[in-house]
Order: sequence, then structure tokens, then C-alpha cells
Amino acid sequence: MVHATADLADNADDVSAEDLAGEAPEIRQCEVDQAWHGERLDKVLVRMAPEFSRSHLQSLIERSCVQVQGEVADTASRKVRAGQVVRLELQPTEESRAFRAEALPLDIVFEDAHLLVLNKAAGMVVHPAAGNWSRTVMNGLLAHHAGAASLPRAGIVHRLDKDTSGLMVVGKTLPAVTALMRMIAAREVHREYRAIAHGRVPDEMEIDAPLRRDPQSRVKMAVVAGGKPSRTDVFVLARGEHLSGVRCVLHSGRTHQIRVHMAFKGFPLVSDSLYGGAPALGLTRQALHAARLSFIHPVLGEPLVFEAGLPADLDAAWRAAGF
Repeated sequence: MVHATADLADNADDVSAEDLAGEAPEIRQCEVDQAWHGERLDKVLVRMAPEFSRSHLQSLIERSCVQVQGEVADTASRKVRAGQVVRLELQPTEESRAFRAEALPLDIVFEDAHLLVLNKAAGMVVHPAAGNWSRTVMNGLLAHHAGAASLPRAGIVHRLDKDTSGLMVVGKTLPAVTALMRMIAAREVHREYRAIAHGRVPDEMEIDAPLRRDPQSRVKMAVVAGGKPSRTDVFVLARGEHLSGVRCVLHSGRTHQIRVHMAFKGFPLVSDSLYGGAPALGLTRQALHAARLSFIHPVLGEPLVFEAGLPADLDAAWRAAGF
């Protein structure tokens, strides 16, 4: 059995992620008794801090936050001995640190008391997730207006992929967020994209193919029978010998929808390595931009239409393709 003590809390199980977000970390210590002689160090840490995952506790070992008998421990598989004192310096998880305000350069093209529309830069993640716990749109929104902290996902009602640029609408009040989510579900928010695809795309193309998570890869989506209904309409704006500039209209908003649908039809987007689009035109990210967004204001009832021109990299690629 492990007898643990905590320097900053009487009851370790009551310590929340918010409690750990301050400057002073919580320190827990225990003396290993005979029952735990020979056990792995990470198993001992789980007993000392059961509210944290084993993987997080292992990461604390890697960050030199664990000592055994006054010496920094460097391996999770190390065996402890009876009588040894284990010292654990608890640090907040990456998830708990993600939901904080960060002053970031958000390109806001419209804002009132109820909502805002922003032109997201390529490379910026919309919502914190594994590998991207900071400098996201959500972090920027939390710094932009105080009300974001009381809203689900800081008011984010739809997302763009990290490497897709363009327009997004965000709610600033709970009534606006609720109304926008209902409008998106009812397909009352009109979204159009500009893209560059490999191949000679037909003048007009309706892609109605169900999407779901790729059974072979958790990071991809795929056209699979039984998936969620998904439709994309595609219109050619310009065409070269091996490339096509297209306008894509969404009738549903599935993850990676345009990218998957275009690849499914044999026209993957330029530089979309995840779905088979070879790099071209100097692009280092998929050639996709949310160019137009229109909807009825959820509170005022006024029609709103927004357009965002191609960012510098896509504009240069468009011209390089001869469109």
C-alpha cells in the first residue's frame, strides 16, 4: 500500500485541473510499503494521483517532475523498493491548459453584439486538440471578448481544417450560438469554397456520397456505405491541361468533406497529401479556401453575405496555374 501526502491539499482526490493551473504546483509524497515493493514507478504514481491518466503521469516522469529518494527518476518502468520516498510534482494536463485566453491576431471581418465572422489563416487550428493545445482560434476568442468564456467552445459553431483558410461564423451569446447551430443543421448557412484540383474536372459535378471515419485510418474520412449523407456541388471556374480551379458548394458539413469527395471522384486537391493530392504550384497545404459565407442574422433577421479573396499563397498558385 502507498501512503501519500499532499503539500497543497488535504484531500488529493478533490484537486481539479483548475486548482493546478496556478503558478505553484501541488507536491505529493509517499513512502512505499512492503505491499508495493518491486512495483513499477508509474503504477505507484497512479495510486498517488488517481485523478490523472497514466500517460499524463508518465509524461511527468519525462519532464523530471518525479523523484525517488531525492533523485530525479527518468523511467516509468523503474521498480520501487519498500521504504523509498516518492515525490511527485503535479503539473496540469495539456487539456486543462488549453482553455485559456491568448491574444492572437484574428482577422475579424464583421462583428456585432451577437456574432462575429473571421477570416481564418491557413495553419491555424480552430479548437484545441492533441498536438495543438495553444494558439488556436478558440484561445484567441477567449482573449477577444469576455463572454466567450461562458459559451460552449467559446462560441465556435463550425470548423475549418487547420490548413484550410477562409470564413467562419462564431456566436458571441448563448442565444446566437444556439440559433446558428440550428441553422447549420438545417442547412440554412450557405458556404462556398475555392479550390485547385488535379485533373480536368467536368464543368459541373454533383457529389452525393456518404462519409464516415475511414476504417483503416483514424485521421481520415472516407466514402463508406452507411455513412452520414453528404453532398458537394462542384463548378469549374478555370481549367488547365492537368489542373482545374473550382467552386465548391456545401450542402452538408462533414469533416474533410470537399477533400474526400474530390479525391473520391479522382480529382484530389493540390498538395492534399492526406487524400492523395500531389504537391504543385508551390503550395505547402491543401488548395482550399472558404471564400463565401451567407446566412440570415439569427437575432436581427437581416441577410448577411461575406466574401474573402484568396490568401497570398493560393492567389499565387491560381495565377501560376494560368487561371
